Amino acid sequence: MVISFGIAGFWFLIFGVSFWRDRRLFKNGIFLVLTLMFAGLGVIFAVETVSKPVAVAMVWAIVIAIPVAIAVLAVFLVVNGVTMLRRERRRLSNLLSLIVGLGIIGFVIFSLLVQRIGWEPLAAVRSVLLGILTYVSFLFLCFLVYAFFYSRVRSSRKVDFVVVLGSGLIGSRVPPLLASRLDRAQQVYERALRKGRSPRIVTSGGQGPGEDLPESHAMAAYLVEKGVREDQIILEDRSTTTWENLTFSRDLMAELRPEYRCLIVTNNFHAFRAALTARKAKVNGQVVGSPTAAYYWPTATIREFIAILAGHPYINGAACLLITMLAVVPHF
Repeated sequence: MVISFGIAGFWFLIFGVSFWRDRRLFKNGIFLVLTLMFAGLGVIFAVETVSKPVAVAMVWAIVIAIPVAIAVLAVFLVVNGVTMLRRERRRLSNLLSLIVGLGIIGFVIFSLLVQRIGWEPLAAVRSVLLGILTYVSFLFLCFLVYAFFYSRVRSSRKVDFVVVLGSGLIGSRVPPLLASRLDRAQQVYERALRKGRSPRIVTSGGQGPGEDLPESHAMAAYLVEKGVREDQIILEDRSTTTWENLTFSRDLMAELRPEYRCLIVTNNFHAFRAALTARKAKVNGQVVGSPTAAYYWPTATIREFIAILAGHPYINGAACLLITMLAVVPHF
């Protein structure tokens, strides 16, 4: 018990120092999850000192909950994937929840077949897949836990700019996803005004395929219609990616106020990855999220996680290679 709580305290200390230095780090999520895992283990050992049957029941509850949770998750993702097919355009990025759900089901069926066949090479493949899936699942858990935590920690410091990241127009119309960002930005802006501050809003987005005008112009028009003064809005109308949103906006803000501070607004599913990108782009600001339709959130979250994994190919590639070697050796 003491050892588990001690290890939890160690990871919490590491998390606290890392978070204090910069909250826009993925490793903060790893430190936080390790803290929670060892603290949970400590709780079980503490309960055991009072009642061993209760502690055993807790362990069994966890053991049973894992496969049940996996089954429920697989079904949920498949159902969500079907919903995405009905409501959104049929492109790969909108099929991720369906693909992952079917993938989980497929792996379970494959594992059962391997056990039945009993052929060692197939068993080795299953071990490799299980190892990599366990690694990815742990990282995904860290991503979910810390993204939730990050979104709940408000930045109380004074900001000079509120940057709204674009997400695409339908012709010249602001769609609901982008409107959600703009409404959240207006809330942040008006709250700052009530506190006697005077930030300016940066609408960030160029003109993409199928759009009748630069996105930032439509975003500005939307805000003006909602009551924001036009002279308080700065247009960044060249960007076509999140990286360009942030770097081009950074240059505009630095030109107007070299020692600027900003708050970046995007949708909640995109907030943590936007924060990681903002750190890489050396933007002096944190990120807040706006609400997203519930049916859209699972696929969007998976997409964000995949993008983060793809952003660290060498670390993740080396980890998967090591897992493969360790998983294969016992079978030969």
